[in-house]
Formats: sequence, C-alpha cells, structure tokens
Amino acid sequence: MPRNPRLEAHHFEALGTNCSLFGVGISRDRLLEGELWVRRLGARLTRFSPDSELSRLNAAGGRWVAVSAETEELLRLSLRAFETSGGLVNVAVLPSMLAIGYTRTLSSGATPATLGRARRLPPLPSVLTVRRGGARLEPGSGIDLGGIAKGWMADRLRERLGLNALANLGGDLSAGGPGPAGDGWPVGLAGVTVMLHDHGAATSSVLRRRWAALHHVINPRTGLPAATGLDEVSVVARSGFDAEVIAKTALLVGPDVARSYCASNALAWRLEPTRGWEAA
Repeated sequence: MPRNPRLEAHHFEALGTNCSLFGVGISRDRLLEGELWVRRLGARLTRFSPDSELSRLNAAGGRWVAVSAETEELLRLSLRAFETSGGLVNVAVLPSMLAIGYTRTLSSGATPATLGRARRLPPLPSVLTVRRGGARLEPGSGIDLGGIAKGWMADRLRERLGLNALANLGGDLSAGGPGPAGDGWPVGLAGVTVMLHDHGAATSSVLRRRWAALHHVINPRTGLPAATGLDEVSVVARSGFDAEVIAKTALLVGPDVARSYCASNALAWRLEPTRGWEAA
C-alpha cells in the first residue's frame, strides 16, 4: 500500500521573530532552502542595516534608487494597502518609529523616546514614487515595511514550498493545500483552532513589541502609538498579505467600526478590546 506523505517541519529565528515552515510531501532540504530565501530577502528589506535596499532608499534624500523586483513589488503593494485601508496602513512610518525609540532591533533594547518629534504621517503617495526597477522617497520621509513585508513573504514562500505547505513568519501565516490530514491546516488563532486551506491569517497587536508605555503600532493620524480601544485583532483572509492589511486596519479604526469592517473584508476574525482605554 502507498505510504502517506510525511509532514516535515522546520523552525528558525529570522526577521526579528520566530518562523516556522511546514510541508506535506516536501523534503527537509526544501524547507531549509525556504529559510535561506527568508534570510536573503529579509536582509534587503530591513531598516536596521545601512547596506539594505530599504536603508539606501530611506537615506537617498529624494534621489531615485535602484531596487530589486521583490522590493518594487512590495512598495507597489504598500501603496495599494494605503488606498484600500483609507490611509491607515501607511509604511511611511519611520520618523515615528525613531521618535518612540524603536531605532534598533528590540533585542538590543529601545532608545530614549523623543515623542515631541512625532508627527501625523504624510499620505504615502505624496512621498513615495515607484517606477520599473526604481523608487524615490521625498526628503525627510522614511519607510518601515514591517508586517506588510512578512505577510507578503509568507505568501511567496508558501508558493515556493509546494502545493501543500504552510509558512508562518512571526504570526503572518499563509497556508496552501489540504494540510496533513486533508481537512486544512490547523492553526491556533486568538485561542481558537481554525482550519486553513488556501488562506492567510494575521494578528495585529499592541501587546507585542512593547516597552515601557510604548508599542510599535502607530496611529497615522497622530504619529504616536495607537490607543483605539482594541488591543489585538486576528483575521483570516484570502492571503497573508490581505490578512495583515485587514487586521491592522481593524485595530486602528477601533471597536465601533472594526466589526463591520471585518464582516465586509475578512473570512473570520476576533477582536480583543482594551479595558479603560483613552483614544490617541
């Protein structure tokens, strides 16, 4: 009798977070190749290395910078995310990240905050222009691709791995195929197990990457850490990228609007409210 394809798993740390790759009928070597792809691309997209593509763009001072096809695609998707989220998902967030002290990887510790320098974020299309093979940022602007990059990378990685695979990059998930038992990939999301089959999932939270009274989710309307009445939003959508955008948008619009927004845009969702909140 034919043997059932074996489930392979591979865990590693990259992109400043914990990552996991799973595949049915996929060799461990292929999962290792997936890790190397994450590391190579992550090195291009990090803002913490002065030699990365993203850092060169941020430092260009209004000049055109050559970018790879992957970076170009991500920048174009960032512009799309800005439009579809009504401006709430805005990667032109680097000045605010620096103002709150997120100037280096959190494993090295946050630096002193200078909140007086935080400003309302500019509309992304007003500061970012993308053309084939190149991009330009207005002087004084800066980009942090953050969760958008992880959601997109999870989708691309899952496609690279094969027909029955799951990529989890720090909670940005992309799952394809019927899973190990044929009924989808079981994923724990906000305390509930959901079965994903050609779906993505993501959680946007103010409870992670937190130090002192600050966190990394910026309200683009103020340039300061968001306090909208929601601590966490988890969603399932058609892709990891879509799930990331929907989750962050829902977190930023707050509880009064998030339910109807998720009902219109997500396949499944869960909202975790904040007790005793004051909006920023």
